[in-house]
Amino acid sequence: MRIYADSPARRGRQLLGDLLLIAWVAVWVKLAFVVRDATLSLGAPGRQISDAGGGLADQLRDAGESVGDVPVVGDEVRTPFDGAGDAADQLARAGDAQVEAVTDLAFWLGLAVGLIPILIVLAVYLPLRLRFIREATAGERFIDASADLDLFALRAMARQPMHRLAQISDDPAGAWREGDQIVIRRLADLELRESGLARRAR
Repeated sequence: MRIYADSPARRGRQLLGDLLLIAWVAVWVKLAFVVRDATLSLGAPGRQISDAGGGLADQLRDAGESVGDVPVVGDEVRTPFDGAGDAADQLARAGDAQVEAVTDLAFWLGLAVGLIPILIVLAVYLPLRLRFIREATAGERFIDASADLDLFALRAMARQPMHRLAQISDDPAGAWREGDQIVIRRLADLELRESGLARRAR
């Protein structure tokens, strides 16, 4: 598989692009964690409410059990403590719900902050890189398999701008039909450079 071009300049640009892509992903992943952690800190009041409510409920029930042992009036005196304990439990559940909501928000907000910019750049950059890899890999098989550069010369005449073809020959098609090896090699080199490849020494 051909990942980078043979040309040092183009290979350098591709390497730089890949490194910048990795850096871009790393920066946005880091920012996503920062946003997530900052959002999670908003759940601190909810945790405090949950802890306080739970602790208060336990204390009220303990007090209710203590006064419940009082003869004759124990059950009647205990009832308000049990009710207050239930109210404290509701307060603790409200704190838990707030913490859960903040945790969900932190997850989705962090995911959005990190994923959206990464996907935008990948959607632009990856297709270009994958197209180069596909074409260069396919082209390299032809270079390695045959000494005949006619295929690349034909592709050059079909795909390259006229002004580039004119720099090689006044009549590139005629030169190709006559088997002019100099023109064929120059045409092939033009197309190979476009594909990120170089003619192999034979």
